[in-house]
Amino acid sequence: MQIYKALQPISVLSFDLDDTLYDNKPVIAAAEAAMLNSLAQHAPITRGYNSEFWWQQRRILAKKQPEIRHDMGRWRLLGIEAGLINLGLSQCEAGEIAEVAYEAFWQARTTISIAPDVIQLLRQLALQYQLVAITNGNACVKKMGLGDIFKFSLQAGPDGRMKPYPDLFLTAAQRLNVSPNAILHIGDSHRADVMGALNAGCQAAWLDHLQHPVAVLPHIHITRLDMLNLFI
Repeated sequence: MQIYKALQPISVLSFDLDDTLYDNKPVIAAAEAAMLNSLAQHAPITRGYNSEFWWQQRRILAKKQPEIRHDMGRWRLLGIEAGLINLGLSQCEAGEIAEVAYEAFWQARTTISIAPDVIQLLRQLALQYQLVAITNGNACVKKMGLGDIFKFSLQAGPDGRMKPYPDLFLTAAQRLNVSPNAILHIGDSHRADVMGALNAGCQAAWLDHLQHPVAVLPHIHITRLDMLNLFI
């Protein structure tokens, strides 16, 4: 652990979810596969179109509606619908199939196993701090079995603009009735988590898996989640 800035008193620990509490790559791969399988079943015309095709549909949609990027779930849903329409389906049919395909994606995307040692760490931290989750994605802490540990979870889209915008951090501070600088946010993304926390006036702990050099320093630099044992 490296401490770059003196820590102010902390009463809240906020956690990013994807790639902070677990490896998100296999989760998304499984969710993409579930989506493609659902599409192939309900819209045979989609067979042969891989994830790259659907990503391009989302990119096109985001160029027309830049704000859609702040809500990952809605962005994906409307991207599926737009792709189906581009493949020749009617808007009505495309909308219905998109809902089914997105549900398949979401069910797989929220099927996440948290390592026992991570759960134990969170439970120990929750004895001394209020814990909240702040994510740009749409993972569900209740489905992970963490619903009794976190006070609440905030998601980009329904709860505000995505990190590094300060919205989610400020909402967390307001809901907990604390000053933003009483929150230490822990996350793996320097841009989203470190810059987002600092933009909101929170303190930041960067879980740096790859040990990249950066210009703007967090308060704390860690390379493993268990380094947070220091706060127990």
